[in-house]
Formats: sequence, C-alpha cells, structure tokens
Amino acid sequence: MSKEVFDRGLEIRKKVLGAEFVEKAFAAADDFNMPMQELTTEYCWGACWGREGLSHKTRSMLNLAMISCLNRPHELKMHVKGALKNGVTKDEIREVFMQVAIYAGIPAGVDSFRIAREAFAEVEKAG
Repeated sequence: MSKEVFDRGLEIRKKVLGAEFVEKAFAAADDFNMPMQELTTEYCWGACWGREGLSHKTRSMLNLAMISCLNRPHELKMHVKGALKNGVTKDEIREVFMQVAIYAGIPAGVDSFRIAREAFAEVEKAG
C-alpha cells in the first residue's frame, strides 16, 4: 500500500463522507474487513478520486448514477450525502435519477428518489 495515495484517499474520503463516518468505519473494522477499508481508501478514494481529471462534484454525480444502476441502496444514501457536500444540488441529483430511470429502469429511478429523500431528511435533521 502506498502511504501517499492512502493518505490522500483518507483525506478525500473524510471530506466527502464526513470524518465521523470514516473514523467509525475504521474503528469497527476487524482483522477480517480491515483490508477492505484500506483498499477502499487507497484505491477508490486515493487513486481514483484523487485524480485531477474530474471534479469531486462530477465524480459524485457519476457515482450516484452508477450506484443507482447497481442497486446498492446503502452506498447510494451515503453518496447522496457526499454529493451534497461536494456541491451537487438537489435539482442536479433529481436529474441524475431521471437518467437512471430511463437507462436502468423505472424501479431503479423510484428507489433512487426514495433513498435520496431519506438522505436529504437525515442531512437536514443533522443540521
């Protein structure tokens, strides 16, 4: 593991998902799943999100679409919250999920809208 890429990934991951969320994930990790936390941090957040080719806002929008199409509701809720932190507006999130409905099917779009509303409510409640 590259310490430089891991550290960059950890910084980006905390910025997008929130330090509390990331720290909780690492604190809950054990010998079995710690390698997955490390891989996610270095590879996903450091090597990919750490690239300069796309803004974090654009990466968030792409993630919302792909995660919706993959039917990963837990990850989708987390990334809706992260997208808001990256400056993606509710209107833009709506448009992403409209695209999802067309290309991945209405059920995927409906689920994505429902999950986004839950995420919006949680963000608003947290202040």
